[in-house]
Amino acid sequence: MNKEQIKAERKTLVLSLLAGLCGNATLAVLTSGAVPFSIFPVIAFALAVYCLYQEYLSKPMAEGTPAIAFACFLVGAFGYSAFLRAQMPDMGSNFLPLMITLGLLFWVAHKTGIMAPKSDSEANA
Repeated sequence: MNKEQIKAERKTLVLSLLAGLCGNATLAVLTSGAVPFSIFPVIAFALAVYCLYQEYLSKPMAEGTPAIAFACFLVGAFGYSAFLRAQMPDMGSNFLPLMITLGLLFWVAHKTGIMAPKSDSEANA
């Protein structure tokens, strides 16, 4: 993906990250006794999925975007899981979700070109 495609797909990637985060929060709220019930993760998940669907309908995705968007979804889901387990250690270790999150973040950064070295024309500007 080049820089123009990344800027065009930024909304899709952020919405997929938010959908993963809110989806895991909704699952935790509905199934875990350690997390107090709140309707807000459910509403946020529904809105994030709806906005992501509207974005999908309004314009076609560039090549490679669905895989990166799914990785962003998993980053949100595993990131929330690691955060929740760090807050409540009795739920279990947060090592595996944290390593998966970091690995996926590095992969997304590599695919989007964030970790690529800058060219001479970009460095002088």
